[in-house]
Amino acid sequence: MTDSEIVKTSMSEDDCENFRTIELLFFAYRSFITDADEVLADYGFGRAHHRVLHFVNRRPGLSVAELLEILKITKQSLSRVLRDLMDSGHIAQERGAIDGRRRLLYPTKEGRALALRLSQLQSRRINAAFERQDNEGRRNVEEFLRLMIDPEDRDFVDQLGPRGDI
Repeated sequence: MTDSEIVKTSMSEDDCENFRTIELLFFAYRSFITDADEVLADYGFGRAHHRVLHFVNRRPGLSVAELLEILKITKQSLSRVLRDLMDSGHIAQERGAIDGRRRLLYPTKEGRALALRLSQLQSRRINAAFERQDNEGRRNVEEFLRLMIDPEDRDFVDQLGPRGDI
């Protein structure tokens, strides 16, 4: 053991005013991802695979560079996850028609089915929570979550969504 003094008292709201919210976010996220984690484990996938599947399915034709920007991960980390998803037949990659150096990512039918299965599990949990809220409550929750995003990323996140058929 080091020479550090042991602290035997709990941190309190006097130390940081948002402990309750921090804990609620922790436990909500843990519950939110549990169902998807169980499905992903059956494929030998993890949360990084889930995020890639989600955004590639929401924006077919997404470039690797765009995906790196969304996920804020290294090329090395993404490379391993993409290799797993391509080897398993969930994601396909094509060269860009205009710029052959660009690698564009598309879901396969299997990738679409898995992404929908994961999203439907999470959507059921969201819907169950929102059943106790009116529309204004839902808008308040969504605005709270949006405001939790770094200000310089909000416009980018606001523009995310389906790209449409390409």
